Amino acid sequence: MLQVQKIRTLTGHRDCIYTLQQGELPHQFFSGAGDGMIVLWDLENPEEGELIAKLPNSVYALHYLHEQNLLIAAHNYDGIHQLDWKTKKELTSLRLGKAAIFDIRSFDNDLFVASGDGTVSVVDLQNWSVKRRIALSEKSARMMAVNTIQGELAVGYSDHYIRVFDIKDYHLKYEWKAHLNSVFCLAYSRDSKTLLSGSRDARLKAWDVDGKYTQTAEVAAHLYAINHVAFSPNGKHFVTCSLDKSIKVWDFDNLKLLKVIDKARHSGHGTSVNKLLWTSFNNQIISASDDRSLSVWNIIF
Repeated sequence: MLQVQKIRTLTGHRDCIYTLQQGELPHQFFSGAGDGMIVLWDLENPEEGELIAKLPNSVYALHYLHEQNLLIAAHNYDGIHQLDWKTKKELTSLRLGKAAIFDIRSFDNDLFVASGDGTVSVVDLQNWSVKRRIALSEKSARMMAVNTIQGELAVGYSDHYIRVFDIKDYHLKYEWKAHLNSVFCLAYSRDSKTLLSGSRDARLKAWDVDGKYTQTAEVAAHLYAINHVAFSPNGKHFVTCSLDKSIKVWDFDNLKLLKVIDKARHSGHGTSVNKLLWTSFNNQIISASDDRSLSVWNIIF
């Protein structure tokens, strides 16, 4: 029987918290919020967050570069910033236009940046310059997922489509209308054979990668928009979060709902839950919300 325990609430942000990113070590993670603050947290000593940077506008996306041990932050309406998080110094920045930046991913020497104008910018990490702009929609590019085994980049758009690109030469391999509204979240399974997608239409869908992304399952997962999906470290389970204020724990093999985490039953968030991070540190889950707080959850199977 799955048990959920709320370990603690982390506060300090002064606006909605939009993004979470794993840090260098399993017990470290970063948060970014509408207050422009980027904060480093330590689950071994979680009471005090450490301010890494303060940007003038909202931070919707963070991305940690493991090999370089650097943090990339998206400063809303003003491009991306390369941060040495240990010294709290900005190394360089790159203006990408005036559109909001919703997601950042990387593969080899490429950094992929998804923007509100529908563009996915490919940035050369060595030269710190834009090498390609992929513009196949006028609606927002909201979320990306990298499949290293197949060599593919999946992008979810606000035109209700998912588009899959070759990660080496960026050509379009597949595109299809996946949902009835904006595609807010994407995640590949651990074996990279399944792509999960969640949407503003509150539906969760599974797509067969080897079968050219044919749909294999669909679940009415939440009451309102699904904001994020995150897999467990072992890939056997995943969590979703929603505008409906809830977090849900699922079994991956059969997409079976195992637990609902909400305010009434577990002292969960009182407003939209925007982002999740399932860490390998004692299997703890972090959730970020519009209520300006982070919650740390202990999951016991």
